[in-house]
Amino acid sequence: MNSIFLRIYGGMLLVLVTVSLVSLLSIQLINGVRAGDYRERIASGTFRMMADNLQPMDTSERQRVLSLWERLMGVPLHIENIESLRLDSSSRTKLIRGRVLVEPAEPDEIRVLALVDMADEAVLMADIQRISEQLGRATLFLIADELVRRPEADMPARLQELRREKGFGYPLQLTRRHESDLDPDQIRRLDESDTVMTLGPDGDSVMLYLKIPDTQWILHLGPLYQMRPYPPELLIIMGLLALTLIGLLIYLLVRQLEQRLMTLESTAVRISGGNLDARVEIHSQDSVGRLARAFNEMAGHVQRLMRIQRETIGAVSHELRTPVARLRFGLEMLDAAETAEDRKRFSEGMDGDLNELDRLVDEILTYARLEQGAPAITMKGTNIPRMVEHVIAELAPLDASIELEHVDNTWGLGRHVDAEPRYIQRAITNLTGNAMRHAVRKVRLTTQVQHGMCRISIEDDGPGIPEAYREKVFTPFMRMDLSRTRSSGGYGLGLSIVRRVMFWHGGRARAEASQTLGGACFVIEWPLRRR
Repeated sequence: MNSIFLRIYGGMLLVLVTVSLVSLLSIQLINGVRAGDYRERIASGTFRMMADNLQPMDTSERQRVLSLWERLMGVPLHIENIESLRLDSSSRTKLIRGRVLVEPAEPDEIRVLALVDMADEAVLMADIQRISEQLGRATLFLIADELVRRPEADMPARLQELRREKGFGYPLQLTRRHESDLDPDQIRRLDESDTVMTLGPDGDSVMLYLKIPDTQWILHLGPLYQMRPYPPELLIIMGLLALTLIGLLIYLLVRQLEQRLMTLESTAVRISGGNLDARVEIHSQDSVGRLARAFNEMAGHVQRLMRIQRETIGAVSHELRTPVARLRFGLEMLDAAETAEDRKRFSEGMDGDLNELDRLVDEILTYARLEQGAPAITMKGTNIPRMVEHVIAELAPLDASIELEHVDNTWGLGRHVDAEPRYIQRAITNLTGNAMRHAVRKVRLTTQVQHGMCRISIEDDGPGIPEAYREKVFTPFMRMDLSRTRSSGGYGLGLSIVRRVMFWHGGRARAEASQTLGGACFVIEWPLRRR
């Protein structure tokens, strides 16, 4: 699988299938919980009432009543001691709190438990194969037995009390005989103390009826709904449909992403084939859009580096040609020299040309280190005013006609500035030397700290730089046909090195007009603290 999207699709399919299987198991568990809850709701009220009725009786009375209820319900009933049941702590706690427990016993049987008396730890127990009509009839007779003990007018209120107290999980209500919707035959059967079972109004449930003896009330039980578990076949079909739809939607979404990345790939292939102007169209601001923007910036940077490389090679070859030609001429003149003085003069000239070549190579290597990638920069606290004074002390003897002045406006804050001392000193030296070559009489260096930035300004009283050229002077090997020309010396790399030094310090370098000396003003600034 060489395609990342095939792996994505496969992974998504695996996840969906896993989720489907987990969902199917969860449905089975839910069906089990629903079945247990259904059984408890059906049996709870009846067995709670039976247990409460048995509580005040003695052992013989309980056996007689249990025999009567067994014939009525068709379910074997007996009393057990709570200790003999070996219940876990959770079930025991529920039983003591008055809950009716409905637990699976045999594969096709459930066991119903209800606490009768905590004093003798007696528990009513029944093993039921299914919730049958007989259990419903028994429930009606038990409720009717409770209601006949009250006046006829109080029976509806008592019925609602029983429903709340005993926890019946289905509706119970009383209706006047003449208000019921039963047919005459069903009314006759109720008058004969029989029970009547009918379908509910929705056709999916049953209703049980019993007439309260010697009253006009008819007791309704229901509707009772059969608990129908979710069929696995239906769940499988629904799951397959859901997987198909989800898979289709995921494919459509990921396909769009795949097409955009394929466009990015084709652009990369075009660039690798030599078309450096190829770019990716950006249609959105999402992750792929940001990737495309970063790719375009990378391509632009590569194109710019290659252009700089070509220009640098051309400029270097041009710069090397002059000292090499002078060296060749010096060698020829040295061979033709007849006196010791001539040979000494030609040797000194050749030594100067070699020094010039050495300085040019040093400038080229420094610029290459700063341009091609992140150089080894170690930031440390640096005393910038002291560094400026040190640069002035080194450069002042080179031209006694130029006055170098330093103005310190850092108020002591410039003594602990984060900087790479070697490169910052190189930048200050380049700018100061450049200013001295073009100054008439004076160069002023000003250091100041403002708004979290360290700033150094180098001004001269020379001819200045026209506004149109103030950005171009930072281009490598850039020469202008103005008064600030190659006649003043330099290789056209000093200002480029300054700008790269500022870039790696998170700062900037710019040229502007001097407001005090009237010439050029070069400004470098960078943050006091490295973030």
